[in-house]
Amino acid sequence: MCGRFTLTIPSDELAAAFPDFVFPEDQGPRYNIAPGQSVLAVPNTAERAAFLYRWGLIPHWAKDPAIGHRMINARAETLNEKPSFRTPFRRKRCLILADGFFEWRKEDKHKTPYYVRLKQGRPFGMAGLWDTWRSGSGETVRSCTIITTAANDIVAPIHDRMPVILSAADYPLWLSAPDTASPDKLQRLLHKPSPASAMEAYAVSSVVNSPANESPRCVAPLPVSSTGGEE
Repeated sequence: MCGRFTLTIPSDELAAAFPDFVFPEDQGPRYNIAPGQSVLAVPNTAERAAFLYRWGLIPHWAKDPAIGHRMINARAETLNEKPSFRTPFRRKRCLILADGFFEWRKEDKHKTPYYVRLKQGRPFGMAGLWDTWRSGSGETVRSCTIITTAANDIVAPIHDRMPVILSAADYPLWLSAPDTASPDKLQRLLHKPSPASAMEAYAVSSVVNSPANESPRCVAPLPVSSTGGEE
């Protein structure tokens, strides 16, 4: 799964990396984005503009928005089988922007957090789905989920799943208008993990374990000799 990620680069660098998209005002660096928080995503709408979405998909038909707590990830292999994801897969896809993500490796009774990113810290777009939920009182919530696939050789020693990281060449198809792209073509984008040769991973402090911690310490590498995270 993907349970935490980052978007730390300045807004001008983000805009330069994604020149076809329009971005809101600078949101500031995010070192420990957690479920339930706002994330920056580009939906498959004509504007090609990024908006803030709540992480944790709330289907438009949901009676209780708390369902979003269980919908932070969607497995690529079962998108067409899950009622919560089936329609968004056809009609409401998005790119969720990041420059790294965290996974925890189990070592006996201990879990060590690792930070995974593209080399040189380049930002990337994760395949996602979005939906809009409206309460009986008129509240509107835009929410999203991150699609995961089998881990590549960099992530596999840490966890068996990883987010689907799309290449720039795949953006037009993934962000195509609702009901215009073949589900088979879309699925093919989701089963080719980002090349391991383009990525790196390293252990980080257990300070990242708490969503309340939001600082560069979350992504600072642990000393090579360290056997566990800081408190």
